[in-house]
Amino acid sequence: MKLSIVIPVYNEEYRIKNTLYDILDYLKINNLENESEIVLVNDGSKDNSVTLINKIKQDIPQIRLIDNEVNQGKGAVVRQGVLESLGDWILFMDADNSTNIKELDKFITYQDKYDVIIGSRDLPESKVIVSQNILKRILGDLGNLWIQLLLIGGIKDTQCGFKFFKREVAIKVFKILSMKKWSFDIEILTLTKYYGYKIKEVAVIWKNDERSNVKWNDYIQVLLDTLIIKIRLIQGFYK
Repeated sequence: MKLSIVIPVYNEEYRIKNTLYDILDYLKINNLENESEIVLVNDGSKDNSVTLINKIKQDIPQIRLIDNEVNQGKGAVVRQGVLESLGDWILFMDADNSTNIKELDKFITYQDKYDVIIGSRDLPESKVIVSQNILKRILGDLGNLWIQLLLIGGIKDTQCGFKFFKREVAIKVFKILSMKKWSFDIEILTLTKYYGYKIKEVAVIWKNDERSNVKWNDYIQVLLDTLIIKIRLIQGFYK
């Protein structure tokens, strides 16, 4: 298996180092060092993320850095990383390591039966080590109910930042992706379902990081974007 790991980076100098060395250890243990790449896409970071990554590249030659000087939004840079990746399978994961790379072992067992395999914090077998605060949990649950009613019934967690795509599926849906910020997960899963690809939701171990870049008004925007995606489906925008 040739593996691409795509990670968006925005002001991650205090979190990205541990994540990258965890990935390196995983690749070594699974004999994937020569079959993998780590595609880091900087989204206009204002801190020392790029300098740090360039230093770490001396230890981890699998790293490929795409450096955007201007902030574009998480969805936009994940799309950029996916479309420039080379792997047969493409994993998108967050820089904060909330879902550790070791969880990929669970996903690999489903490769032959599914086109997209996604992490979930909301299945009975899921394990949340550190939870979000109660208000964020309530907003997240309400948002997920809205998403299920309008677009993707049956998927418990659309927003977990750990998703595994067969290459041809990833390229097709990410080329069409139009949501540039936090709603991109919803649009990608909607497109995956719309084109008839098979999705598997897998329980993961997840640890919240309070230094999240998500702001309160982003929750409102996700609800609005969900409605926009629904309207686009009705209008045939994605045909």
